[in-house]
Amino acid sequence: MSTSTSTSTSTSAGTAAGASALYKSEAGAAQILDRYREVLSGWPVPAEQVRVPTRHGETFVVVSGPEDAPPVVLLHGSGANASMWRDDVASWSRHFRTYAVDVVGEPGLSAPNRLPLASDAHACWLDDVLEGLGVGETAVVATSLGGWLALDYANRRPERVTRLALLCPGGVGRQKTAWMFKVLPLRMLGRKGMRRSAQIGTGLEAPEWAAVLDTVVLTFTHFRPRTERLPVFSDEELGRLAMPVLAVVGGRDVLFDSAGTARRLRAQVPQATVHLLPEEGHALPGQTATVLEFLRS
Repeated sequence: MSTSTSTSTSTSAGTAAGASALYKSEAGAAQILDRYREVLSGWPVPAEQVRVPTRHGETFVVVSGPEDAPPVVLLHGSGANASMWRDDVASWSRHFRTYAVDVVGEPGLSAPNRLPLASDAHACWLDDVLEGLGVGETAVVATSLGGWLALDYANRRPERVTRLALLCPGGVGRQKTAWMFKVLPLRMLGRKGMRRSAQIGTGLEAPEWAAVLDTVVLTFTHFRPRTERLPVFSDEELGRLAMPVLAVVGGRDVLFDSAGTARRLRAQVPQATVHLLPEEGHALPGQTATVLEFLRS
């Protein structure tokens, strides 16, 4: 295991202030991060846990796979961390060097700095992450907010992104808000209501997703997610994506208009392959093989 760190008194003070803005309490933050560390301790393949200094704070990355394999950067969604890739990484890391990045400002082990979306801040942050990891050009797999970050980076740094695999990405189809008004009363009903809210938001209803839903409930009980709308990419910006792009979207996604996402990507992105899964929601488990086939093609 290799670790790179960079700290200072001012950075520590800023980190403490940022953490207090992200979490509703220190005790709640500790519960979320303890659960995360449990997952990391059971990572399904050998991995390094790396801390990369960047201009926007230290970034935590879980690195798996052969050192000489092609790189793939993994970007999770809002209210999540690298643990969301644990069911995929065993397959992908047989063929690729995977870098599961904790996005800054989210409930992981990276700096709690929440960067402005309408700027190049996230692109500059990813520049630093890739430089610190020794990665030049790379494929990117991303979901939801991570999908927005990947699209933003591919627009600003097209020479560094070889392929994009996107699961229910933000910033393409209309962002929905009506579902939030439906779940707000549920959240007043305690844990049972929070769990039903998580089921609606993710689309994960089956009993086998109980552990995932428990983590979602824990996180959103104690974490303050982003509430602003994601900037929408223009037709011109989508048209500049010259690399192969795979997008998988759920027809019952309550967060984004998946039909609109599929329509715009098919119309604007030159090398887009789009799968619209009519019975799936926002969370899209079971895409490991589909993404791997795309990455290896």
